Amino acid sequence: MIGLLQRVTQASVSINDELIGQIGRGLLVLLAVHRDDEERDIARMAERILSYRVFPDAEERMNLSVSDISGELLLVPQFTLTADTQKGTRASFTKGAPPDRASKYFDRLLEECQQSLKVVESGRFAADMQVSLINDGPVTFWLETQVSSDVDTVLLQPEAYHEHNSYSAFAGVIYENRGRAPGVIQCLPTSVRGSY
Repeated sequence: MIGLLQRVTQASVSINDELIGQIGRGLLVLLAVHRDDEERDIARMAERILSYRVFPDAEERMNLSVSDISGELLLVPQFTLTADTQKGTRASFTKGAPPDRASKYFDRLLEECQQSLKVVESGRFAADMQVSLINDGPVTFWLETQVSSDVDTVLLQPEAYHEHNSYSAFAGVIYENRGRAPGVIQCLPTSVRGSY
């Protein structure tokens, strides 16, 4: 699953000028279901949405989740988030789940979130919607429940990590494209590994 999470002071969704969902302070999440998603991805995305720390604490650090602040949530289905835009000038949507399964998973995610928050509103699957929001910050995060199949993840021990271009002596993670020409290798310290 893919969730485009936005911290908002208010957000709403309408269909044919009819308001069908509206929230105050909280999160607007545009949600897409990937063709490889399984049942477990529903619970994982719900967990990430409800616990992702995007709201400021007393020291103005992003340490609080929407659950912590008793915030509100607006979930809006948006299949275009699964688009492949690497080639040409027209997106390909072959990575998206079939509509019937995507609709089912969206509804299940909505139900999971409704069990944890008092105010959870939603858009309507497969409808032509108009979404309005005031992004607070702005603060926007791209969340996924699974690592792309084009990515290899390798955990390095301190001594091996140090040998990779001498970036650092810390353990970390390397991401590199599988089966493609050598490209950029990203090394992350252990302190941030838990965020991925």
